[in-house]
Amino acid sequence: MIDLMFPKLHKEGYRFLAIASVITFILFLISNFFGLLSFALTVWVYYFFRDPERFPINDENYLLSPADGTISQITEINGPVELGLENKKYTRVSIFMNIFNCHVNRVPSSGKIEKIYYKPGKYLNASLNKASDENERNYVIMKNTNGDELVLVQIAGLIARRIVCEIKENEELKQGSVFGIIRFGSRVDLYFENYKILVKVNQKTISGETILARKV
Repeated sequence: MIDLMFPKLHKEGYRFLAIASVITFILFLISNFFGLLSFALTVWVYYFFRDPERFPINDENYLLSPADGTISQITEINGPVELGLENKKYTRVSIFMNIFNCHVNRVPSSGKIEKIYYKPGKYLNASLNKASDENERNYVIMKNTNGDELVLVQIAGLIARRIVCEIKENEELKQGSVFGIIRFGSRVDLYFENYKILVKVNQKTISGETILARKV
């Protein structure tokens, strides 16, 4: 119960929580009303940067959600041009994270990180389809233990201004391991082949736990 009420804080959140706490203390000295408003904001900052424990299925025949949020799109599409994959067909699942979702991102399958590529861009609403091609984004290509290529894309949103990728090329990760976080509203796309979709648009997801697809 304590872990549910007070989940672990991601390291990116300590600075923001400290700033919000100091501001709250100062405002309480001036006004109880503004102090309470600032306290509510401080609580939100804490929960935004929460990093709760997740329990992956640990089965490489399934792909897990890389993000908490809502599935905004499922489509068959060519791979990202920036990665030279524009001539390959993938299934792409897009997950939109609002400002109340946990923003820690997790790998959908165990495997090795083959390439990481950062692309500067705009800050459109991450729920828009064109955000995949125009917004600031970070690409992660991994080869899972089944030999399948997966492409993860962290996409900045309307008010997101920092994509954090915590992994390195050639690093090996277990299914459900944290690979990064995006601050303040964003989206994650997952490209894959040879897996059958098990979810639908508008479905809620939990990173590291919700099963998106099954190996065919």
